[in-house]
Amino acid sequence: METTGGSSESPPEPKKGKSKTPRKAKESVLKQKSPAEFFAENKNIAGFDNPGKCLYTTVRELVENSLDSAESISELPVVEVTIEEIGKSKFNSMIGLVDRERVDEALYDDYETAKAREKRLAKQARAQETQAKNASLGKKVKEPPVSKGMKGRGEASFYKVTCKDNGRGMPHDDIPNMFGRVLSGTKYGLKQTRGKFGLGAKMALIWSKMSTGLPIEISSAMKGQNYVSFCRLDIDIHRNIPHIHVHEKRDSKDRGHGAEIQVVIEGNWTTYRSKILHYMRQMAVITPYAQFLFKFVSDVPEKNVTIRFARRTDVMPPVPLETKHHPSAVDLLLIKRLITETSKQNLLQFLQHEFVNIPKSYAERLIGEMGSDFSPKMAAKSLTSQQIVRIHQLFRQAKFDDPSGDCLSPAGEYNLRLGIIKELHPDIVATYSGSAQVFEGHPFIVEAGVSVGGKDVKQGLNIFRFANRIPLLFEQGADVVTRTALKRINWSSYKINYSQDKIGVFVSIVSTKIPFKGTGKEYIGDDISEIATAVKSAIQQCCIQLKSKIMKKMQAREQQERKRNLSRYIPDATGAVYDVLRDMAQSHASKKKRYDDDEDAELLRKVSARLITKETLREKLAQHVEQVDYEMALEYATQSGVSEEPREAMYIQSLEAENKFIDLRSPIFVFRLLQ
Repeated sequence: METTGGSSESPPEPKKGKSKTPRKAKESVLKQKSPAEFFAENKNIAGFDNPGKCLYTTVRELVENSLDSAESISELPVVEVTIEEIGKSKFNSMIGLVDRERVDEALYDDYETAKAREKRLAKQARAQETQAKNASLGKKVKEPPVSKGMKGRGEASFYKVTCKDNGRGMPHDDIPNMFGRVLSGTKYGLKQTRGKFGLGAKMALIWSKMSTGLPIEISSAMKGQNYVSFCRLDIDIHRNIPHIHVHEKRDSKDRGHGAEIQVVIEGNWTTYRSKILHYMRQMAVITPYAQFLFKFVSDVPEKNVTIRFARRTDVMPPVPLETKHHPSAVDLLLIKRLITETSKQNLLQFLQHEFVNIPKSYAERLIGEMGSDFSPKMAAKSLTSQQIVRIHQLFRQAKFDDPSGDCLSPAGEYNLRLGIIKELHPDIVATYSGSAQVFEGHPFIVEAGVSVGGKDVKQGLNIFRFANRIPLLFEQGADVVTRTALKRINWSSYKINYSQDKIGVFVSIVSTKIPFKGTGKEYIGDDISEIATAVKSAIQQCCIQLKSKIMKKMQAREQQERKRNLSRYIPDATGAVYDVLRDMAQSHASKKKRYDDDEDAELLRKVSARLITKETLREKLAQHVEQVDYEMALEYATQSGVSEEPREAMYIQSLEAENKFIDLRSPIFVFRLLQ
């Protein structure tokens, strides 16, 4: 509608009518992430903090998977790990990228201006002049620092990690999902497992996709198969599904079994070299029945590393058993899931068979305590939410027997002792395995070993921590083992000097639930009193054993010192006694002084006839010192209740595979019957 005139007094123009059509609704801001996408964005949770830690964690995950696979079929593990350094040119050729020379040097992060170069060269010249001056004055010349090239942020180091084992292998059709679908695996359930997150090699594949874009390669064979499964795949992170490149069956000639996994990732060998080698060494300590071969391969031969950790025994711990939940350790969600999945018809059977330590008579008492709304014959799946809450409340308040440790698989004193001796070669060692105890409804066992002396062991306390038979290398200061060893053990009372002696403290904790702290799950907290008490007791038991051995060594050392001191004076004492006897013999012969005692006269006659000489007296005194030393040692042994000199245990060589035998196990030894 148009208007004419510009008078301010004219009536206001009516507004144009609005359309009756409704506006389009805004799109929802709600977004979802797949599990793979979540872990890709929060990779530090799984131990992939930086390139160096990623390399370490990849090796650890692959090694632990290999051990689990071999132990699941009671096969003595043979694990080969190879880390191959890949140069920039080789990596570019692997991904089909052509090397390109720099055009604009100033564009790069490692660009050095002429002024900066001049300053650096002048500094190097001054350093060389100082070196020459010191050399001319005869002073000790320090090696000049190696000039490191400035490494740009975009220049990364890449490594191909290969892990080969003799384990169970993987079913052909399951391989894509086992590696390409996060939170899918074979280790879920209530039992002792090595894995911390259930991610395994999947996280290595995610890191490979993030850092190199290259797929993972898996070769697998199972017993009785005449083919090898080969699969090359990566992961669709947004959909959490495997992206398969190749999945085929290949002919097998040797009909062996096991798996070989190859993955190319960005890493940092230089900064994490010691951690990776330390991990392999500690794994050899806790699994002396396994054979490890570790290789680092580089284009520079001087950087190559090859270490073989030989097998020391063929006695393996039993395979961990899956167990049922203890009533005091369940929550509402778990009770609901168990009700949904149970095959039992009524409530009485459900309580009996889905939980541990609830016999029929006790289940009936529990149902009677729940109230009139419950009956033994009522269907378990008909329970309402309120009734489930009532069951949960009663579970938290009622008294139940502790779960047994039969489902656990500790390394055992035998294997722990063997591992310590094999890798550290200590002077003395003591081990102890505690009985099963409980925290929050979960059974756990603490094993400990304490050694004194050894090779490659620093002075002071050297602490080695294991959880479900895997080494823990990071965040040591807050761990319950470290705090107990440093603050709660009075080492001097056990004749151990913790600041000067080379002390190795080994503590292994196994449980159906390890109470890790922190996102990285690298240490066990000090706030669970049951575990802290058990750790302290285990270390103290080892120290008591060591004290006995140390006291015996001290006694032997004092005995040797006393014998040495007495033997030192034998020549002087012999000379003095012989001179006195000779003078007395001369007086007797000249009748200046007569000795009426026949024995004395006979002794002097022998001295005069030179039948008794200095050498004779020296031999007699030496025999007397030996006799006194033996009598004192025998008296000490009698008082101590020891009939002979303490000896270290000796371990025989492993038996050949073709021998048939039966192992009778105890916590401290294995008795083998040959068939």
